[in-house]
Amino acid sequence: MRHATLTIIREEHQALAAMLRSLSMLLTQSRREGTAPNFELLRSMLFYIDEFPERLHHTKETQLLFPRLRERCPELVPVLDALDADHEQGERAIRRLEHALLAFEMMGESRRAEFEAAAERYITFYLSHMGTEENLILPAAEAHLLPEDWAEMDAAFESNRDPLTGHEPDDLYRPLFTRILNMAPAPIGLGG
Repeated sequence: MRHATLTIIREEHQALAAMLRSLSMLLTQSRREGTAPNFELLRSMLFYIDEFPERLHHTKETQLLFPRLRERCPELVPVLDALDADHEQGERAIRRLEHALLAFEMMGESRRAEFEAAAERYITFYLSHMGTEENLILPAAEAHLLPEDWAEMDAAFESNRDPLTGHEPDDLYRPLFTRILNMAPAPIGLGG
């Protein structure tokens, strides 16, 4: 049986991975060309990461999925604790990255290497985090959670409606997603 929660988590992981890889590609391209990156696009991408994965996605994993798995799969408790710690530090990590981007934009080339290194650390960390969830947590949830677990989680995750997973953006976020789609190269957007 397919559970909406698992489908949504996987779709959101794919969208975030594409966003992170696009961020890395943009930095590599600007470095190779010896130009400044599109700071507006980078700010928009980091804001998206802060608004959707950090605030919606992680919160629901931590509050809904992980507690149920702790009950049903005690052998996963150390992994779940580590993932929760990642979630707790995620908001601070994105703020540090946004600050490093601002420093690069305001201070110029003297801050490029610092921002690029911070971005690559964040991307590597996040992709590894999602890999753990995909390879350990989601299969365990599929195997061990009960129908009553899925009902509440499915309803909660279905409310996420992340536009990068194909949903129509809320009016509040429409300008952000229009900006990202128009400026970002594939696989995220339509830009060059």
